[in-house]
Amino acid sequence: MKPKRAYSSDRKTRYYKIERGEFKFKLHITPSASEIEILLSARVARMATATPAGEPLAVPVCFVYARPFIYTPLDKKPKKAEWKRLRRVKNISANPCISLVIDEYSEDWRNLYYLIINGRAEVISGGSEYEASLRALSAKYPQYKEMGLEDAGLPVIRITPVRIISWGNP
Repeated sequence: MKPKRAYSSDRKTRYYKIERGEFKFKLHITPSASEIEILLSARVARMATATPAGEPLAVPVCFVYARPFIYTPLDKKPKKAEWKRLRRVKNISANPCISLVIDEYSEDWRNLYYLIINGRAEVISGGSEYEASLRALSAKYPQYKEMGLEDAGLPVIRITPVRIISWGNP
């Protein structure tokens, strides 16, 4: 069955109806109030990158939402390689398209939800935006303040959303 489309009054949000009843998921660029609440409160997401040949990599990430961007740091947690050699960084350098997934599982399936943000990623390492992102990350995660993230000199990945897909009942 081919999904039917409907648009919001501002024509910025597309709702897809897959079966009879309510529309099942939304596809748009600007987050709704409930999606912003998820972006502000969620503690972890999964970020997927891919090589130019399409080989995927998904990693759990801490992040902060600072409208309109999402930032995730390359922090001081132990890693096998220096930040420039991390696969996610090499993938982003070659192919900036990413997907970020925030979800919630519950045994009560009426409470399931997900938020998928497809976007373009860029590694930033200086300037006022970079410094503001480090402050925001340290404010959200006390562990980053304890780790000295703001003084570590490590870059941050900035994600610019190009599509938001959400489903469920947050």
